Amino acid sequence: MNLSEEELKKILPDNGPDINEVSKYIDKYKNEVITIKYGGNVFIDRKIFNNFIKDLSILQKLGLSVVVVHGGGPRIKRELEKSDIKSKFIRGLRVTDEKIINIVENVLIDFNNDIVSSLRAVGSKAISLNTKEENVIEILPESKELGFVGIPNKVNSDIIKKKINNKLIPIISPLGLGSDRKTYNINGDTAAGAIAKSLRSRRLLLMTNVEGVLDKNNTLIEEISSSKILEMIDDNTITEGMIPKINTCLDAVNNGVTAVAIIDGRKKHSVLFEIFSDKGSGTLIRK
Repeated sequence: MNLSEEELKKILPDNGPDINEVSKYIDKYKNEVITIKYGGNVFIDRKIFNNFIKDLSILQKLGLSVVVVHGGGPRIKRELEKSDIKSKFIRGLRVTDEKIINIVENVLIDFNNDIVSSLRAVGSKAISLNTKEENVIEILPESKELGFVGIPNKVNSDIIKKKINNKLIPIISPLGLGSDRKTYNINGDTAAGAIAKSLRSRRLLLMTNVEGVLDKNNTLIEEISSSKILEMIDDNTITEGMIPKINTCLDAVNNGVTAVAIIDGRKKHSVLFEIFSDKGSGTLIRK
């Protein structure tokens, strides 16, 4: 798809990346897949959600192939509190019994449909993929003590590719089915990493509510190698909640994903700046 400067001006936001850089990157990504993980506490804010929807619709208008894996932690927490259910966590993962998994599944599928209908409302074509509609992730149970929490074992990438070839944006819930055909919850970053690997994505973008990876002086690191990141974990520059996210990044770049970016979803058009500008908008991690 070769768009003229005039056509690009009509599609791109005024406060987005430079139009000259955009043209260069459209060519770079035209036969590639970009997987985006949309999640984190910040995304309950509807303004941020609408900005993300707008960015996705722009990517589609520019002819890029995009897959979205969403989270839903804050919404799940809200629903469990409504039912007066106290959550217990082991290694950062929610212990999930039969009652909880039913709530989790309903919340995530509801959010999934929200993303799809919001995209359709702005003229984009999107489709839901979840445990009720064309499940794409088969899981192995994480551990007995966690209950209905799974680790991706197999991704049916053919279903996803078919949707992409039909010019649809697949919106995937972090849920999977076990060999018992029951639904299991999956950590959103882990699900996104598994999808990105199965599609050999050019980019995996993890949208968060932090700037990216920071050094000891709290300055953003724009690009970093896997070996340097491991050093930062060893010397405690990277700690706690960021470590599982980084492990997802390292696993992806070592298994077929060209690069992973951790970007700040609170910033307007952070997805567009990451894909279409030389500077990017977060931390890019390469092998």
